[in-house]
Amino acid sequence: MLITQKQKNRTASLQEKQKSPSLKLEIYLPDHTTYYAIPMLEGKVAAGFPSSAENYIDKALDLNELIIKHPSATFFIRVKGDSMENAGIKTNDILIVDRAVPVTHNKIVIARISGELTVKRICMIQEKIFLMPDNEHYQPMEITGEMDFEVWGVVTYVIHQV
Repeated sequence: MLITQKQKNRTASLQEKQKSPSLKLEIYLPDHTTYYAIPMLEGKVAAGFPSSAENYIDKALDLNELIIKHPSATFFIRVKGDSMENAGIKTNDILIVDRAVPVTHNKIVIARISGELTVKRICMIQEKIFLMPDNEHYQPMEITGEMDFEVWGVVTYVIHQV
């Protein structure tokens, strides 16, 4: 995916417009002292035709064990905003963010820009870094050397109510 000069110009003007209310994120730390075993059915559920009744409760599942790979480097954060809705991230979703996961091209990250937190996809294109929204109503943001920028971690899971 290449960023055109027209997109860069729109990004600069949009950045000025977007300086008003920014994405609001609430940070939570996981409680690793709590263990709550939830019964897990062995097998898989059919998303097409129904499967036979081969699924039986097999073991207990601890969600901390399933979704938190690096406990001391993990935090939760709640999303307010719609710039990542096409990635399946919506307002009030809780993101599991791991600071120990390497930041690579196309990962969804929590980044701090000039003291404000945002969730975006990080793209590295021709030795430039861009924060890319997953919503056509928002423009990419090029990260320059003059910006106060830091990646806080990589989003590993999204929790939302269906």
